[in-house]
Amino acid sequence: MFTTFQILKRTALTLATGAVIILTPQVAAAQQQQAIVAGGCFWCVESDFESVPGVGDVISGYTGGTVANPTYSQVGRGGTGHFEAVMIPFDASKVTYRHIMDLFFRSVDPTDAGGQFCDRGDQYRTAVFVTTQEQADIASAAKVSAQKDLGRQIVTPIVQAGTFYRAEDYHQDYYKGDKLILTRGGPKRQSEAYDFYRKGCGRDARIQQLWGTNAPFIHH
Repeated sequence: MFTTFQILKRTALTLATGAVIILTPQVAAAQQQQAIVAGGCFWCVESDFESVPGVGDVISGYTGGTVANPTYSQVGRGGTGHFEAVMIPFDASKVTYRHIMDLFFRSVDPTDAGGQFCDRGDQYRTAVFVTTQEQADIASAAKVSAQKDLGRQIVTPIVQAGTFYRAEDYHQDYYKGDKLILTRGGPKRQSEAYDFYRKGCGRDARIQQLWGTNAPFIHH
């Protein structure tokens, strides 16, 4: 059964669809340095990391599962094994992979194994997907540091990356769209609908409760 805000999130979507692009970790790594993480709703993670200097256009997508070319509806129903995830391209001369990992762990609830905030289910779990041993070592060190700072067990796994499937076009940069859409809160611009969802889902309130002044992306 979907929660009120899961329904809100779904009703906030347009019906447009986009072509699916398959990016293997090897191809993506050859093009540019990148990090792949899952932190609950990919709209929110995309919004957070596109504000970081040195980070390029973050891609929302699906990874970690067994179903090829998954759709949002398939992933949302569960059973695909996929996470809502993002691919974060970055310029290593401006921002390091370690800094991205430090920001990531402090921008989610890494103690929650059942989803994130109001979004429940395997597709909303947190995870770090690594493409090299160096990334695995750095992510592990960042996880240890975050756990020490938090004083609680972090359940976010660090796993080998598989195929990353780009999500439908209407999910990309959802947080800054300007289309007028109907939501449970009435007609809103897409960016306003995103803000309404994010606040209603309790993301920032929970992160601030957990991380306090160490939380990097609190929206007010």
